[in-house]
Amino acid sequence: MTKTELISAVAEKTGFTKKNAEIAVNEVIATITDALASGDKVSIVGFGTFEVRDRKEKQVINPQTKKKMIAPASKAPAFKAGQALKNAVNK
Repeated sequence: MTKTELISAVAEKTGFTKKNAEIAVNEVIATITDALASGDKVSIVGFGTFEVRDRKEKQVINPQTKKKMIAPASKAPAFKAGQALKNAVNK
């Protein structure tokens, strides 16, 4: 499902216009993004948890040159599915 399809589905299920559904979907995404950027965790009961995980610096190999190099430490967004979502997917 693409973002456009998600917006259409939200509009259909809520009775919103597509424009209002697009605003709602964009604001939910922006709010989650802002929370993660500030280091917060976002938990949606029955769906899952969005969080930021730290990645350590590590040694990697460039596949083109076969040269060893260091990948710097970074932060990565992560999602852990809740039990209700897992159960719905495994029906």
